[in-house]
Amino acid sequence: MIRKPVRLAIVGGNRGASFMNALYSLSDRIQLSATCDLNEWVLNQWKEKFPEIRTYRDYHEMLKDPSIDAVFILSPMHLHARQSIDALNAGKHVLSEVISIQSLEEAWELIETVERTGLKYMMSENYCFSRSNLTIKHMADQGMFGEITYLEGGYIHDLRHLTHHPDGSLTWRGQLHKQYNGINYPTHSIGPLAQWINLNKPNGDRLESVSTFVSKSRSLQYYFGEHYGKDHPAARKGFWRQGDSAVAVLQTENGVLIELRVDWTSVRPHNKTHYLLQGTEGAFITGRHQLEDDLIWFKDHSPKNIEDGSDMWEPLRNYQPLYDHPTWKEWGKFAAETKHGGGDFLVLEEFISAIQEDRSPSVDVYDAVTWSSVFSLSMESVEAGGKVISFPDFKAKERK
Repeated sequence: MIRKPVRLAIVGGNRGASFMNALYSLSDRIQLSATCDLNEWVLNQWKEKFPEIRTYRDYHEMLKDPSIDAVFILSPMHLHARQSIDALNAGKHVLSEVISIQSLEEAWELIETVERTGLKYMMSENYCFSRSNLTIKHMADQGMFGEITYLEGGYIHDLRHLTHHPDGSLTWRGQLHKQYNGINYPTHSIGPLAQWINLNKPNGDRLESVSTFVSKSRSLQYYFGEHYGKDHPAARKGFWRQGDSAVAVLQTENGVLIELRVDWTSVRPHNKTHYLLQGTEGAFITGRHQLEDDLIWFKDHSPKNIEDGSDMWEPLRNYQPLYDHPTWKEWGKFAAETKHGGGDFLVLEEFISAIQEDRSPSVDVYDAVTWSSVFSLSMESVEAGGKVISFPDFKAKERK
């Protein structure tokens, strides 16, 4: 069957440039129609590579363009919800970068808009689509771990250099750390875990509650003092509201315990793909750094220590490609050439397929708002001293 190419607009050309390889690889299914950015230089860079595209500095003017079928929103985080809602109301399908919403009000409005318009909405959580995370999902779907009881996800990545402009003024990431205190970037941590236990899916599970605690704030204070002097406002004690490390404990209706950690300002080599799964028949844990393997263990299957017969971990790669997810088996050779473990290709491929096949994407609006709501609910918990906060049922027909 011949599929009509999806006419796509990129919103946020600077960040969008990291998807260039994926766009080229999918050029038979994506017609790049337009790009929107406030920076004229960024627009010119896109125009040089794609002479036929139209460029916009005004987002709402771009939404009036009838030749655009869908938009890929890669703008600063606080704009995602409103820009997604406006695009849907303008008749465009939406692929949105993380997180999708920052408040429950935005969550309910986004859900209502998707349901009313009937258009496709997907959140671009690329960590769900790395080869290893897809493999674990494939194994979990087959019941290889037995009953899953505990999950852990961490996003630990030194991004202090992205909190400021060259003159020391704050970027949106810097503003995020100044204004909020909780799990301020949750979906990289929770996204893969949610897919392993089929949160929000038929016969799956649902998040029930969250309790959150945050460390003291020190890293950015010292960093700005070193780079801009101790008189810079950001180098003064009390300027930053967000603590260095935030840890949340979540529980599901089926009794699965989930621990999340987010820290993107502490001084250390990054460990941005930290995941752990514990089941009654097996376990998985990612390497702590790039020199370590992802490890897996299965009861009555994994090898024993020859000397004492004790259980031993084995590398996940021993199970690949045999247990690679079907998605990776089909698209892995293209995905491997893109960033985030292939996720940058696969989120685009999944979004385009959902439009062309007229089906729900694998990370739909209910996933998007559930995973993203950890942001606001964790803030509420921290403010109340770690109080347990309940998750809304976003699939309920009426708001409670």
